[in-house]
Amino acid sequence: MSTYRAAQVAAASGPFEIVQREVPRPGPGHVRIAVDACGICHSDSVFVDALLPGVRFPLVPGHEIAGHIDELGEGTDISWQVGDRVAVGWFGGSCGHCLPCRQGDFVVCQNLKVPGWAYDGGYAEAVIAPADALARIPDALAATDAAPLGCAGVTTYNGLRRSSARPGDLVAVLGIGGLGHLGVKYAAAMGFETVAIARGSDKADFAKQLGAHHYIDSTADTTVAEALQSLGGAKAVLATAANSDAITATVDGLAPRGELVAIGVDAEPLGISPNQLLMGGKIIRGHPSGTAQDVQDTMAFSALHGIRPMTETVPLDRADEAYRKMMSGAARFRMVLTTG
Repeated sequence: MSTYRAAQVAAASGPFEIVQREVPRPGPGHVRIAVDACGICHSDSVFVDALLPGVRFPLVPGHEIAGHIDELGEGTDISWQVGDRVAVGWFGGSCGHCLPCRQGDFVVCQNLKVPGWAYDGGYAEAVIAPADALARIPDALAATDAAPLGCAGVTTYNGLRRSSARPGDLVAVLGIGGLGHLGVKYAAAMGFETVAIARGSDKADFAKQLGAHHYIDSTADTTVAEALQSLGGAKAVLATAANSDAITATVDGLAPRGELVAIGVDAEPLGISPNQLLMGGKIIRGHPSGTAQDVQDTMAFSALHGIRPMTETVPLDRADEAYRKMMSGAARFRMVLTTG
């Protein structure tokens, strides 16, 4: 093909329009990916609404990309071949020369290349991406399942496996939406005694279907912290809910040396005092998504344990409709664009 379709926004917060573009050639160390599916993430809004510096319009967002290599650029690592099924997530490549990169901590690269920010993202039929961003998709995963694992999946999976919790420990997942429903599945599969926390008693059955051993209704008379302590205290809380008050409410439910892992984004500060942390030696940390290898590990674990995201697939030409549904909170739980 000489042209491909892309869903772009022409100006900040504008509607998506489908445009035709000339098919680009990959440069040295890059590949062209024929996109099969791309997840829509709430984080796409920070680019669409120009909330971060350096955003350029017209903009093609999308950092949950699944497809296959269509062309290799000169000097690309020989481990990659045309036809290989690959995913690209929030980690869209690193600079290789900043201090974190020199220390091997690529996901906190000071010049991180996020698709849809550093280069055109996956709301399109084709993407040019650096080879260090590629994760190999297992045969057992469909592209529509693999795509959301490049951000939502790796963030929850990696956040749990890098926590201080070990199999058998009590681990709570705050929120059971787009991130949290995967977090509960991963926590149960990792062997944790899994607690799901959400608003309302009506979500209890759903939480158990996801694999939770316990459910805490955050609107009940018993506080979240008291409910967690009645279970022995949480070794780790994975906070996926984008609500600082809800995140704050879990801190006193941590066991001694317990850890709060924050991945839900909220601009409001957490209401936590040093006294809540000092005596119990508690830890609070933010967790970024994960490298391309972490994405690959996430997909392999998901394939092994039969874990799939809950998705709604929509063709690329309905990108605006799908984006608005995701941002409204009406999606259950990930919207995925397809190009077939």
